[in-house]
Amino acid sequence: MASRADQLGMNLNLGNFGQATELKNRLWFTLGALVVFRFLSFVPLPGIDPVAMNQLYSQAASGGILDLFNTFSGGSLERMSIIALGVMPYITASIVVQLASALNPTLAALKKEGESGRKKLNQYTRYGTVLLTAIQGWFIASGLETLGASQAIQPVVIDSMMFRISAVISLIGGTLFLMWLGEQITSRGIGNGISLIIMAGIVASIPQTLAQLFEQGRSGAMNGLVIAALLLGAFGVIWVISFMERAQRRVLVQYPKRATQQGMAQQERSHLPLKVNTAGVIPPIFASSLLLLPLTITQFMGQGVNEDTAWGAALLQMNQWFAHGQPLYMALYGLGIIFFAFFYVAVVFNPEETADNLKRQGGFIPGYRPGKATSDYLDFVLTRITVIGAFYLAVICLIPEQVIATTGVGLALGGTSLLILVNVTIDTVQQIQSHLLAHQYADLIKKAKLKGKMR
Repeated sequence: MASRADQLGMNLNLGNFGQATELKNRLWFTLGALVVFRFLSFVPLPGIDPVAMNQLYSQAASGGILDLFNTFSGGSLERMSIIALGVMPYITASIVVQLASALNPTLAALKKEGESGRKKLNQYTRYGTVLLTAIQGWFIASGLETLGASQAIQPVVIDSMMFRISAVISLIGGTLFLMWLGEQITSRGIGNGISLIIMAGIVASIPQTLAQLFEQGRSGAMNGLVIAALLLGAFGVIWVISFMERAQRRVLVQYPKRATQQGMAQQERSHLPLKVNTAGVIPPIFASSLLLLPLTITQFMGQGVNEDTAWGAALLQMNQWFAHGQPLYMALYGLGIIFFAFFYVAVVFNPEETADNLKRQGGFIPGYRPGKATSDYLDFVLTRITVIGAFYLAVICLIPEQVIATTGVGLALGGTSLLILVNVTIDTVQQIQSHLLAHQYADLIKKAKLKGKMR
């Protein structure tokens, strides 16, 4: 039998949406912030020639990890705007700090201090974001000068040292502004701000990808049946992701009987939800970044390499091995996803800590003693479902990757992009439902007070 909360959740309708003023304000704020993000993606760095930059990107920078970053930033890297790096430096810094807090005793102690420790870790994350943005910005500016002098029809940049300094400062300011904008969306809007910014970049890249796909069908470069199969396959991947992201392994937890004024209460039963895909989209991002790093280096700095030298031949051979769709790349990509899935789950979920929390609350898993036996059982269950989650992530990412390498479809329809789209959409819809549910409860309380006054 469903509880009253479940019944109330099932009775949610759009009629209550018009009365939820706070929810509408949050949605409008989120929409406005995303519009600002899209406007900033069209503001180029000082000293950049947009026409020459477009030619340079199409010649030298497509096909590697830059395409992945360009998709996440909504084409900002292709236009070399002030937010060309997007929020990727912030994500990298936050992941490094999170992993370090799990491995370093000093940072682990800060994490357990509560709000003050969390603020300190956030401060370290911001420092790391500035450092990573400065390093990446300097190499991007240097690479633009090198590639622009060797390949572009007209110069991409105007000055040398002044361009590097202004580019680094502009990129740092753009990334920090996006980081602040994401925090404002999280606190004053709906959903996770950083995730919504990445999702907005992917959504902005989808129309261009679809336009290129239909243009290939119109010109005869691709069969219409192949286009229909690609679109149906994308919808199928979205359905599988939606199903797997909500899949859980519910571990039964019982609590002892409690005495009340009316007599002995019944045993309380609850469950511990363990997601099948606990790692989320972290494993594909880590694996693709690690594998495409050699390819990106050769694309940025190796365009003028002499093929006759041993170093130049090795770089070109590495470029071929790690190209999209190659067997070595696909095998290492799948193994990397599986490895990072297990690694990230081991970092974020501690069975011993969970077992201790259950023991302190008086809860226990039927058939297992509190403490070490419960911890071993949770570790066993989590390992089994992580195998399923890692295999699911590998299949979801490898099949679209092979399709992209074969057909040349944009990365906006890739497995990683669709994973982010579905995850962020599910999280945002759940938060909207929570606000509507809270608004409905508030209306019920007001009605109950009015009835009490009338009596």
